[in-house]
Amino acid sequence: MANGNGGGEAAGERVARLYELLRPHLDERQRRLMLGAEALELGRGGIKAVAEAAGVHPDTVGRGVREAEGRPEPRVRAPGGGRKKLASTDQRLVPALMALVDPAARGDPVSPLRWTCLSTRNLAGALAKAGHPVSDRTVARLLKAEGYSLQGNAKVAEGAQHADRDAQFRYIAARAGEFLAAGDPVVSVDAKKKEKVGEFANGGAEWRPKGQPERVNVHDFPSDAAGKAIPYGIYDLGANTGWVSVGTDHDTSAFAVQTLRRWWRADGSARYPDARRLLICADSGGSNAARARAWKVELARLAAETGLEVTCCHYPPGTSKWNKVEHRLFAQITRNWRGRPLTSHQAVVELISATTTTTGLTVCAELDTSEYPTGLRYTKKQVEALPISKHAFHGDWNYTVRPEPHETPVPSRKVADTPTKSKLFLRDRLACVPVRPEPACDCGRDGESPGRAALGDGDLRVRKSSVTDKIKARVIGPGE
Repeated sequence: MANGNGGGEAAGERVARLYELLRPHLDERQRRLMLGAEALELGRGGIKAVAEAAGVHPDTVGRGVREAEGRPEPRVRAPGGGRKKLASTDQRLVPALMALVDPAARGDPVSPLRWTCLSTRNLAGALAKAGHPVSDRTVARLLKAEGYSLQGNAKVAEGAQHADRDAQFRYIAARAGEFLAAGDPVVSVDAKKKEKVGEFANGGAEWRPKGQPERVNVHDFPSDAAGKAIPYGIYDLGANTGWVSVGTDHDTSAFAVQTLRRWWRADGSARYPDARRLLICADSGGSNAARARAWKVELARLAAETGLEVTCCHYPPGTSKWNKVEHRLFAQITRNWRGRPLTSHQAVVELISATTTTTGLTVCAELDTSEYPTGLRYTKKQVEALPISKHAFHGDWNYTVRPEPHETPVPSRKVADTPTKSKLFLRDRLACVPVRPEPACDCGRDGESPGRAALGDGDLRVRKSSVTDKIKARVIGPGE
């Protein structure tokens, strides 16, 4: 009992020495528990004696007594206890941080982080130089408190949009719903990005033994490739299936329609035996562009061969990402071959064919080694003679090709009227060739050299033939 006698004084001294020894190694709750246990040991008057001996407030010892008796408090530290936050002690810290990360201030020529990555470490360093010492973790906490988060770029700025953009979307959705309800096929078509075939790096990662990554070429020069792969895809909306032709020549309208022809013969005709019409959803560019005359010529040929009434609806310019083949087929193909080099055309076909999803997508792929020449031109008169009916709404985007016999237009070959890269290079090099004077010769008739005109005073002559031969040998290569 703490009764003020010598025993009480000795107990107080013992508590003071023990508290001074253990205090640096205990947190606040542990300190309270030790003092409360000592106060309970002393009995009546123990709280006051322990508080005086340890130099703490009696309320602290009383809280320790309650916790030692089995009534712990939910917090180690009382609300408001401990060191104050920097945002409270430094009133200019948050405004200085907001000035650094505010999007409107990024173009400020005096901003210290104008061209720097706005990481929390860089922000903390800039604040420290401005007289606000702070850690990167505190910067992250302040940014979250102000409603900031890590965000990438959002691809939403599409530039000027067509006035009938949304109306065309609704028109395509209505036509697709009509065809699907009647049991007719609806397909979405487009060409995927051309791929180089060979030991080239492919984006993504896959599980492999540690320290044994797939070894590929350091550079991805096209000259090192074994060829190119041009996947043209067809996504069947009703059946959730895909068909991909992997071309090796050029992405032309003939190649695109040939893919449709292959799909119909191998899969479409068996899946839709009673179908008499086909709806094609395509974007407005590339080999299946809305303004491509060759596309319409090939569709008319396909309709006549299959007996199908082919309706084509194009997405407005700049909206190809909404084409379902992009995110329902091509995105899954890219996911399936991530981290794997496309070493051969056969590997491309096998990887595409192995693409599946949990929703039941299956894909069939074939290699198309046929040649599809470019530069074939059709006249406007030839296209107008085709059995094509334009729809009342945007006939340039929506039209139907009737399966009627017609005379197949004969294309003309486009003549290149622009100089090639090699010619432009030769022209630039010849323009830089120094002009060397060549003395006139008195031999020959009338003071002229054989086959040459006489040179007057100050005339210069340039022999470009030898220079041209050397440049051609360097650009084109011997024997080409």
